[in-house]
Amino acid sequence: MLKQLLIKTDKKCLYKFVYNLGIKGAIGLTRFKKRLKKGEFFPAFHFISVTDDCNLNCQGCWVTGKTKNARMEPEMLDKIITQSKEKGSYFFGILGGEPLMYKPLFEVFRKHSDCYFQLFTNGTLLSPSVAAELRTLANVTPLISFEGDMEVADVRRGGNNVYEKAQQAIDNSTQAGLVTGVAMSVCKSNLELAFSEEFINSLIKRGVLYLWYYIYRPVGKDATIELALSKEEIEQLRSFLVEARTKYNIVIVDAYWDQNGKGLCPAASGLSHHINASGDIEPCPVIQFAANNVADSDLTTIYKNSKFLADFKAEIPLKTTGCVVMDDPQWIVNHVNKHGAKDSSGRGNEAERLSAMPKVPSHGSAKEIREKSWMYRFAKKNAFFGLGAYG
Repeated sequence: MLKQLLIKTDKKCLYKFVYNLGIKGAIGLTRFKKRLKKGEFFPAFHFISVTDDCNLNCQGCWVTGKTKNARMEPEMLDKIITQSKEKGSYFFGILGGEPLMYKPLFEVFRKHSDCYFQLFTNGTLLSPSVAAELRTLANVTPLISFEGDMEVADVRRGGNNVYEKAQQAIDNSTQAGLVTGVAMSVCKSNLELAFSEEFINSLIKRGVLYLWYYIYRPVGKDATIELALSKEEIEQLRSFLVEARTKYNIVIVDAYWDQNGKGLCPAASGLSHHINASGDIEPCPVIQFAANNVADSDLTTIYKNSKFLADFKAEIPLKTTGCVVMDDPQWIVNHVNKHGAKDSSGRGNEAERLSAMPKVPSHGSAKEIREKSWMYRFAKKNAFFGLGAYG
């Protein structure tokens, strides 16, 4: 994997990956930890949904069914990034909808060339010309969603020929010399593919550098709860990850277990929060309630004074090491009512949906399985634990 990174990656992209993400990321995480020790809070990084627009209609997507799609004003996005940099945070996850439908995107990447961006994309718009532009920018790693084989992908993503388009996006990205990742939301319909040796080796052969597995979370208009994994399947996934990290020449990422296999929630730890396309500050992308908006004040003041977020971070670790959306959706409704937070889903019925949703197992349901690889144990303990590739 290291050989592939050094030889096949565009040199400018490699430099930005090492310096903007690696070195600056480590410094930013150190500053984050120091803030926590002083009782101050500002996330180590942000997930930012820049637009609700998308060309697919996926099961379990939090932006589907909105009465009106939002698109973040470039000035607001610039404010978030600039104020985060002042706190030493230079890493951002860029989401949608489909972020490649957001027209000012590359201009933002270009302006903040001292930052590093992880681009969550379905890949359908990642053409050779887009990949070439990303290579010129050099500070972006595409994370291409891969949700199943030819039959499953179209059903999961609500589109046509999605599997083939994702395959082509991977080739366009790796052939441009980009630091390329593939993500899979693991659910009942793609569990077999997730464990497939042929699938993983095909990604390695084509130059993919990291593979991020996360557990399907039933949210949005089409939550499709029946796709959620059982406790036994989650434990299968955890065991597979631990073994895969000793076997394959690719970084295997999960953001939700520590080095000892204990579940964690990045939002409850304060590591990250999500800002939606309207500027609402949510605990994470799948908890669509907010008591604050970026337009209200500067981010430092918002995070200092937000009782909604502070109580979330204080109470969740006492309740679960998994995902509270799955473990106890009614708790979220009660927390929202307690703090007078608004529904930021754009559908207007998120509290009702959660109240009616049955509990399903989350990553906190699995038995604790310690990492076998010393490198992963070290990285998770000392570097980025739940931060991504980063694992």
